[in-house]
Amino acid sequence: MLFWLKKAVSYWLMPLPFCLALMVVGLLLLRYQRWTRWGRGLLAAGALLLLLLSNKQVGLALLQPLENQYPAVPEIVPGDPLPAPLAACRAIVVLGGGHGDMPALAATQKLSSAATARLVEAVRLARLLPDVPFLVSGPAAGTGATHASVLAAAARSLGVDSRRIVQIDTARDTDDEVQAVKQRLGPATPFALVTSAWHMPRAMGLMRRAGLRPLPCPADFLARVNPDPRLSDWTCDLSGLERSTWAVYERLGAAWARWQGKI
Repeated sequence: MLFWLKKAVSYWLMPLPFCLALMVVGLLLLRYQRWTRWGRGLLAAGALLLLLLSNKQVGLALLQPLENQYPAVPEIVPGDPLPAPLAACRAIVVLGGGHGDMPALAATQKLSSAATARLVEAVRLARLLPDVPFLVSGPAAGTGATHASVLAAAARSLGVDSRRIVQIDTARDTDDEVQAVKQRLGPATPFALVTSAWHMPRAMGLMRRAGLRPLPCPADFLARVNPDPRLSDWTCDLSGLERSTWAVYERLGAAWARWQGKI
């Protein structure tokens, strides 16, 4: 019950639903003369806030502090010496990122953009660490295949040996994933943790508080800045709204975890 309540509340606090809710309430209040001023205010506030959060620079400013906390694993040619922390890893853990159930598509095409970026980075690490288990996580959405099984199928198609793959099918969120990883690897096993860069701070906080030994290997960087400034960098579009949405989502998730004492 608490899980679904958390999901429902967080949904309405996301930028688009929140701004639309403000505007809808404002339109409703305009029907009553005594509340006209409030209606205009809420309608204007919702529209301006949505415009602001859709701006690319605002999205970058909100998301970059999260993504800059952990650097990406640098390019490494197979056969070259690995950085000591990476060489010490005894498993690769890929956190779930969502997929769509379309039977006609290959597993790699079913994955969301976040899940694809995470899996690609994990496969790169799997080639650098050829002898360690490859853990993938994610539950089923409805009656379809579990996300872990889709990740596993995609990993196999990208060359990961099926004997290395371990599926975690029951974890519904990051907190569940932490407990599942702890159960399978134990607190003493160092492992490479692969998730989106904007999600890594919360994931690392939960993992470390649980006594685990993750090495952050972020992927799916969304707050990338063009080296040559362009006028289009200051416009409003869906990419700006997406960045703002993930930034708000992660901060809410971190606040919830702190309130529960898990970070």
